Amino acid sequence: MCEDVYKGTHAMTETLSIRIDSETKTRLDALAKRSKRSKSFLAAEAISAYVESEAWQLGELEAGIAELDAGQTVSHEKVSKWLKSWGGRGETKAPR
Repeated sequence: MCEDVYKGTHAMTETLSIRIDSETKTRLDALAKRSKRSKSFLAAEAISAYVESEAWQLGELEAGIAELDAGQTVSHEKVSKWLKSWGGRGETKAPR
């Protein structure tokens, strides 16, 4: 039962060894101490956030390239006009 509860609330983990420069390690040590978290926890959180962010960015780039390939573009003139309207009374919606 305890094992089922643990697995239900915590993802299974694996070990990964990495090399970091000494300044970053010193800063990580200090942060771990101040936050009362382990270095492993902080590193895993940072890697997870990085992977999620990079996956999102690459997905957006791929979607943008697919739109370009499909001919879904907006002219420079329309975008420029839209940007110039920012902050004014007649601010317009983004061109499509």
